[in-house]
Amino acid sequence: MPVHRPGPARRSRLSPAGVLLAVLSALALLLTLPTAAQADEIPPRGSARLGQGVIEHDGQGGLPTGGGAVQTEGVDVSSHQGNVAWSTLWNSGVKWAYVKATEGTYYKNPYFAQQYNGSYNVGMIRGAYHFATPDTASGAAQANYFVDNGGGWSRDGKTLPGALDIEWNPYGASCYGKSQSGMVSWIRDFLNTYKARTGRDAVIYTATSWWKQCTGNYSGFGASNPLWIARYDTSPGELPAGWGFHTMWQYTSSGPTVGDHNKFNGAYDRLQALANG
Repeated sequence: MPVHRPGPARRSRLSPAGVLLAVLSALALLLTLPTAAQADEIPPRGSARLGQGVIEHDGQGGLPTGGGAVQTEGVDVSSHQGNVAWSTLWNSGVKWAYVKATEGTYYKNPYFAQQYNGSYNVGMIRGAYHFATPDTASGAAQANYFVDNGGGWSRDGKTLPGALDIEWNPYGASCYGKSQSGMVSWIRDFLNTYKARTGRDAVIYTATSWWKQCTGNYSGFGASNPLWIARYDTSPGELPAGWGFHTMWQYTSSGPTVGDHNKFNGAYDRLQALANG
């Protein structure tokens, strides 16, 4: 019986145009993939802190030149500072502090108790802040998580209303993939839930450039929510729409002592008034 032997394999041939199309498709795919360097630049979830994107996006200018109205010095801290020497800060003239409590619905600051209670015990007026991640859970869910994990309020004269840190996304797209109207709705959801839980209007921490980009410079919160403006320069500069003045100003991330440094826009008795509601 004759043995059947297969003939030589036939090679498929692409036209020059086909080859070019295949190469372009491969290049397009590569361009959508993050490089190793880009992956290394994304910090781990939970590590975000107040003002993390301010220098990157707005730069670091000069320090306040002094003079003008009376202001009261404060700091903000997170897990990056670990256990804080609060007596040293108090003796340097720092009279108030904000402590990171939570982020999203997945992170609690492991140093919160030492930082929140320690600042209180040396005499400071202190409050807690929440780093918002609007792409991971609703505003209401994050407000509840915040209140349940350190972000509450009591009229003891030493506790500031909770602060919503809403700024550049360190883990991805600057506006967390939300439209300007979608971002405003998310913020409103958070603020309404926080007030329902605590009876206080939360402080809003943000930068004017982010606010313009991601909310369309929405003006609807200025009448009720105190503004904590982030600008590392000699003055607070332009404020977001709706606010005629700032309540607090984060003016540097490289102060003479631990944490980011801030000024309350008023004397100590006005700071007490904010705490008392």
